[in-house]
Amino acid sequence: MSRTAPDTVARSAPARRPARRLPVGGLVAYAVLVVLAVVYVFPFLIQVANAFKTDGDATADPLDLLPLPGTTAAFTTLFTQLDFPRAAMNSAVVAVAVTLGRVFFDCLAGYALARLPFRGRGLVFAGFVAVIAVPPVVLLIPKFLVLNQLGIYDSYAGMIVPLMADAGGVFIMKSFFESVPRSVEEASYLDGAGTFRTFWSIVLPMARPAVVTITILSFQASWNELSHFVVSRSSPDLNTLTTLVATLTSGGAFGQANQYPLKLAAAALMTIPVAVLFFVFQRQVMAGTEGAVKE
Repeated sequence: MSRTAPDTVARSAPARRPARRLPVGGLVAYAVLVVLAVVYVFPFLIQVANAFKTDGDATADPLDLLPLPGTTAAFTTLFTQLDFPRAAMNSAVVAVAVTLGRVFFDCLAGYALARLPFRGRGLVFAGFVAVIAVPPVVLLIPKFLVLNQLGIYDSYAGMIVPLMADAGGVFIMKSFFESVPRSVEEASYLDGAGTFRTFWSIVLPMARPAVVTITILSFQASWNELSHFVVSRSSPDLNTLTTLVATLTSGGAFGQANQYPLKLAAAALMTIPVAVLFFVFQRQVMAGTEGAVKE
């Protein structure tokens, strides 16, 4: 018994697994990703740091990430000498209205192209794809002419209505609705529901990940829109944050000196709503790209 006990203990003891070492290729990949992350984040850190500097310090050493001594003079100027609150309100009104319109119309158009049989459906979808390929800058002058003829130039309607439909959003919703099982809709039709009732009460709730994705992308696009607002308005009272920051950058306001802190403070404040919205709903955005329920 005394001879077999050590052997039994040795056999029962778990074997030590060798420590897994990360291959050289993996270490190189992680190092490259870290470098890319630093390169990507560094301009944002410079923006925030310079927003708290004086104009002289920002001009003398713009790459210094420690604003010593720090000051909030740039933010005070934005809210007291520039109409930053009005521009922020205009951006919020336009972004919310455009987002609601895009979600509603993109969902309707996407469902029609995915499910409703009508003549020329393929041609209509090809037109949507063609619109995606057109550079937005090409449409600026036609937009101005149409808005002027309709009498809605330099108004909220002129800023909102042309942005309330998006070809890219229609494409995303069409792809999502095509992945929804047809058996769900057939059961609804057997219960006596019409096409719109089936879409609104049955299919649309199933498309929640795609709807959230469209909502986030639409809000981000309308909040950051610049070129359309340049040709759809001229009154300072209708300035958005993008046009205000563009005016500051071009020297149209407070043109003396460089005014780096003022410009970067406005840009930093402008990025907060979109950044918060994306980080809160980033999981839903990722889920929206994975498709719907499979049959």
